[in-house]
Amino acid sequence: MMTFEDALKHLKEENIRITPQRIAIIEFLATTNEHPTAEDIYHAIENDFPGMSVATIYNNLRLFTEIGMIKEMNYGDASSHFDFHTEPHYHAICSQCGKIVDFHYPGLEDVEMAASNLTGFKVNSHRLEVYGICPECQGKVSEK
Repeated sequence: MMTFEDALKHLKEENIRITPQRIAIIEFLATTNEHPTAEDIYHAIENDFPGMSVATIYNNLRLFTEIGMIKEMNYGDASSHFDFHTEPHYHAICSQCGKIVDFHYPGLEDVEMAASNLTGFKVNSHRLEVYGICPECQGKVSEK
């Protein structure tokens, strides 16, 4: 799993300038268990960088995605979510509050092979999302 220090080293290897804003964005991503949007990150660090815009966050997230340091997750809603953990894993998503939780499961390469055999596609990746209601939302339902 990539650490904050690994991320800074990766930026240096890519000859990308390490600015205070980039450090703050990476530090937030590395320490959160959430899968934040650009707006989430902006609100978390805006007090430390009053002149910074949301566009700065988006530009840095795009850069970090291009160099493979983070993954952009598009799940059909208006905002992309970003994942600092790039090792293979899957996501459970709450259909009520939108919370995203990582889970690990043995690779599903056999699914890729079956898809390739059945469709003729040369499959190069897959993602798995399961949808349900998170424990917090379940608790809210039972309180009513």
